[in-house]
Amino acid sequence: MYITSKFIAVSCGFILLTYSTVFATETPRDTTNLQEVYVTAPLKTNPDLIPLNVTNIDASQIEKSGESSLLPVLVAKIPGLFVTERGYAGYGVSGGSAGAVNIRGVGQSNKVLFMIDGQPQWAGVFGHSLADTYVANGVEKVEVVKGPSSLLYGSNAMGGSINLVTNTQKQDGITGRARAMFGSFTTQKFALSSGYKKGRFSATVSGQLDRSNGYRAGSEFWLANEFAQIKYAASDNWSVAGMLDMTQSHANNPGTIQDPLENMWTDLFRGTGGIYVKNSYSKFNGGVQGYINWGRNNVDDGNTPGTAPKDYLFHSTDYNMGVTAYESFYLWDANTLSAGIDFQHWGGHIWNTGKEDESIRTSEARHHVNEVAGYVMMQQGFFRDILNINGGVRLQHGSTYGNIWIPQAGFILKPGYTSEIKASFSKGFRAPNIRELYLYQPANPNLKPEYMLNYEISYRQHFLDYRLMLGAAIFYIDGKNMIQTVRVDGRPRNVNTGKFHNKGFEVEAGYSILSNLQANVSWSYLHTDSDNLYSPKNKLTAEVTYSPGDFSFTLEEMSIWGLKNGDPSGSSESYSLLNLRAAYTLGIKVPVTLSVKIDNITNKHYQIIYGCPMPGTTIMGGVEFSF
Repeated sequence: MYITSKFIAVSCGFILLTYSTVFATETPRDTTNLQEVYVTAPLKTNPDLIPLNVTNIDASQIEKSGESSLLPVLVAKIPGLFVTERGYAGYGVSGGSAGAVNIRGVGQSNKVLFMIDGQPQWAGVFGHSLADTYVANGVEKVEVVKGPSSLLYGSNAMGGSINLVTNTQKQDGITGRARAMFGSFTTQKFALSSGYKKGRFSATVSGQLDRSNGYRAGSEFWLANEFAQIKYAASDNWSVAGMLDMTQSHANNPGTIQDPLENMWTDLFRGTGGIYVKNSYSKFNGGVQGYINWGRNNVDDGNTPGTAPKDYLFHSTDYNMGVTAYESFYLWDANTLSAGIDFQHWGGHIWNTGKEDESIRTSEARHHVNEVAGYVMMQQGFFRDILNINGGVRLQHGSTYGNIWIPQAGFILKPGYTSEIKASFSKGFRAPNIRELYLYQPANPNLKPEYMLNYEISYRQHFLDYRLMLGAAIFYIDGKNMIQTVRVDGRPRNVNTGKFHNKGFEVEAGYSILSNLQANVSWSYLHTDSDNLYSPKNKLTAEVTYSPGDFSFTLEEMSIWGLKNGDPSGSSESYSLLNLRAAYTLGIKVPVTLSVKIDNITNKHYQIIYGCPMPGTTIMGGVEFSF
């Protein structure tokens, strides 16, 4: 998150901050910088205008974590956010998979929308998220919104949105970085990135390769990711960019301790491509963006020990393509009007083949869905921006569910130079996916979207010349029309019957004790009246960073209480983890950084998903070169 003394915390929300997020400087609005002439990622509106909790996790925080996947970074930095894990490496996409992201208890069945530069990322057939593709490679920052983002992004942003903003080369010439890490369970991680800029043209390329034998026998995993992007500022007012991101992975799944499996694996290929044209003038800015993401999956469902392997393989291909046009207008003093139109076409194809004769296809099906929407949002400031009022509405039409209205309203009040109050009401929704509509016995083509109403208020205060930050937030969520499988006339059927009510609070503090010593802590509490799996009742995180000279040390603690992990007895899981990050940068012409990270120092045994034990103490060490 980037902050100035004038706009401190406007776009922060109430999310755990590291020192760099609290005391860094603010980046310009999402436009072409006329002096530097570099092109930034597209945004449908200025995040400062949204009365919801908005924060950025920047590249320095991602790099310091030593993680190649972004999901562990989000769990460590954001109160109220939690991610399921089934082992040491790899999340998977088929039965028994992990990587479900929950924000304030909302997230199962893909209710939190992931995007790359504003392009939605989810499987077009089954609607599930694609956890293994959310990698650190090529990512400059992560923008997280807690609370419904459906006003701007439509379906699947019901519980929030997470936008991965890709790298932009900002300095002339060629720069690059190479990293190699090695550690527990024969884990190896390699990354290479380079950027080039000359005048108004810039390009970045990067690659990542992870592999591990896994914590349990039969949990081997590997992943490769390639990213390329080119950007060109045609003038001070117009720019164009294109990107391509591809991921290949193979994940083995040994099943649970109670129900082990053999020969269960998934092969995944994902591609994302997009192009956008942007304009930037003193009275308006916006652009047009076209995108497509597609996937190909092959799955062996495996067999229980002592039984014959399955004689078939499952295959699927899917796609999600669309175009969006958006513009923000600055009509008069302290006013911003944002409007846009979205079109999306998504679907896919599934089939089984025999292992001996792949020309024989069974259980074959093809389906697709079209969606079109328009939205408008206005923000108006009063009393020299002491009070900002925000409101908007979206009308979305889906070929399977008809029309749905999405309202949002709120205000941002700054009663003092160092304080801020936010309050908002917003609606989010998730359209039924193709599996729920058409595939397998519970399918119901008459399903309607799920939706929830979100109410929240937050307060943030800074002290001691911004060295100390205190914040708190409370929220109430009313979820309706949830899709559940019930028995109708003796047969299972998907119907819109489910309800839930979530409420809770989040508190946090950040303190710059010395120029090289910072501490942060957060606590989130969730109460729900539903049988909500994988959303802890309490989550406490704390972090202390000490940076003497060329050294850097970070000690992280996370405690989880009241996590329902699917244990048939109904009992909850509780555990505490202690992690250490250390790095040393050699003061030579070509910077070289040596690093080590030790996770779960106390060797705690715990299960996030019942029957899938997490590893004890793990160690990774590495070296990084910059040029």
